[in-house]
Amino acid sequence: MSHNMSETSELGKLKREFLEYTEIEKGRSLKTVENYDRYISRFLYFSKASAASDITDTKLREYRLWLNRQSTGHKAPHSETLTKKTQNYYLIALRAFLKYLAKRGVQAISPEVIELAKVGERSLDLITPSELSRLLNSAKGEDLKDLRDRVMLELLFSTGLRVSELASLTVDADFNAGEISIKGKGSKIRVVFVSSEAREVVKKYLKVRKDMEEALFVRIDQKGRVKGALGPRSIERAIKDRAIQAGISKKVTPHVLRHMFATDLLTNGADLRSVQMLLGHANISTTQIYTHVTNKQLKDTHAKFHSQRKT
Repeated sequence: MSHNMSETSELGKLKREFLEYTEIEKGRSLKTVENYDRYISRFLYFSKASAASDITDTKLREYRLWLNRQSTGHKAPHSETLTKKTQNYYLIALRAFLKYLAKRGVQAISPEVIELAKVGERSLDLITPSELSRLLNSAKGEDLKDLRDRVMLELLFSTGLRVSELASLTVDADFNAGEISIKGKGSKIRVVFVSSEAREVVKKYLKVRKDMEEALFVRIDQKGRVKGALGPRSIERAIKDRAIQAGISKKVTPHVLRHMFATDLLTNGADLRSVQMLLGHANISTTQIYTHVTNKQLKDTHAKFHSQRKT
């Protein structure tokens, strides 16, 4: 999209300073900064605002309506409008920009006027314990590919890593210590713990690896030769294939295993704050989505044990 708004206008200049502030002071990732740039530019383009005072209640209301009617850009018949969740990303970026203007003492509308669209309860994609066990047992062979996929599955379930974090692991990580340091979102470092099962498989897998690749997860061709590092998308594909082999009809992704990891911990009595630390969530509100699952289990437990009253 060509934004014909001049970068030299007052708002263009403030936007640039805001993006620098987000990257340097706030330490957000370049991806986040890029997204903020795109979202804010889209508003400035739509509203034709060039000064902070041009951002009015009316302009914001019109923008929300406009966003709500935007298509995702897919060609018909798949053309659909932006989801509420995506619309919220645009609004969150705009709200952060207005907060920055307030902090700078620039007279502008209050960030509080931007209310996010109501999004339905976030549902978790979970698989049953027996499906999980079939999945973890889906790569039972001793060849390099089976061992690689077994390491992938065991590590995902043991650590709850995001797929990008898993893809960044190298062969020289000290798995034997039972814990590894991970650089997560926003370059935050956290420690995750490796189960004894995962440690065993890693040991086997590394013994069979005869290549010089640094990456823990590598591409393996038909003849069993290593062909470079495996990226996040390929890891997702490998997990999907294993789930199909295990006879699981639901869509299984590395993120489903992250959900299972968190749910498993909470079901077994871990507290929310610890799970937040292990998942690397910046806000505990993100971790709270898991309480719906465990609340249901608490309710079942309550019904089972509380109704045992002798009459």
